[in-house]
Amino acid sequence: MTRNADELHCHIQGESGPELVILHPVGLDHTFMTSVMDAASQSYKTLGLDLRGHGSSMACHPETTLDTYVKDIQAAIRRHCTGKPIVLGLSFGGMLAQKLALDDPDAVAGLILCGCTGGFTDQIRLALRERGLKAQREGMVAVVDETIERWVTPAFKANPAVEKIRHTLQHANADNWSCAWHAIAQFDAMSRLSEIAIPALIIAGENDAATPLAATEQLAGAIPGAQHVKLAGAPHMMQIETPDTFNATVLEFLRAHWDPVRTTGGNTGHIQ
Repeated sequence: MTRNADELHCHIQGESGPELVILHPVGLDHTFMTSVMDAASQSYKTLGLDLRGHGSSMACHPETTLDTYVKDIQAAIRRHCTGKPIVLGLSFGGMLAQKLALDDPDAVAGLILCGCTGGFTDQIRLALRERGLKAQREGMVAVVDETIERWVTPAFKANPAVEKIRHTLQHANADNWSCAWHAIAQFDAMSRLSEIAIPALIIAGENDAATPLAATEQLAGAIPGAQHVKLAGAPHMMQIETPDTFNATVLEFLRAHWDPVRTTGGNTGHIQ
């Protein structure tokens, strides 16, 4: 399928079953979600998107806002999905998944929110914007080490997967990076989370230095019926450092609510 210049890059795995859209963290792309995509695509049609300003998708522009990212995702779902997908998002991806479900509730069948919160204090918003501004002032090299400190545990830093993260961040465009952090600083869903009326799973990392456990518990408590799972030993990049437990948790939730054997032609009408 030919992609227009204003459409998100989408990598599709799996030819049938309920549809699962996967949204990656800031600064990375869909390839950093490969493990869960491989696991899920055995039974689910899995779509990994590159967000605007990331991977093979189009660059950000000065007018890009949080709404812009969500509209991009809405357009990708309309283009590639036949029914309502489940949406899995990690960190920035999890925030976008929340906003997507609130802005367009008829477009989402379920949520898997990983390592993310429902909003920030004003003081934290200033710090989030500064992460982007620092890269614009000093280059991406100035933010890489501190980002990796938040994302993985000390014992994992020598793993080759961390070198891939480092390489990707170092070669990222500082303007795109800053645009995403300014969008993150705009995020505030807490007051509306009670409106979400679909199955939701909140996955937290026990050793997540970027999103405190208390923040994920607050998020789960604000969404009616949401399930909260803490992964032992997992950091912010739980899908990379603890892929087996992360994937097992995701698949257990998917199978509990969307039977890949019984569900065909999208996710409508077969929620357990």
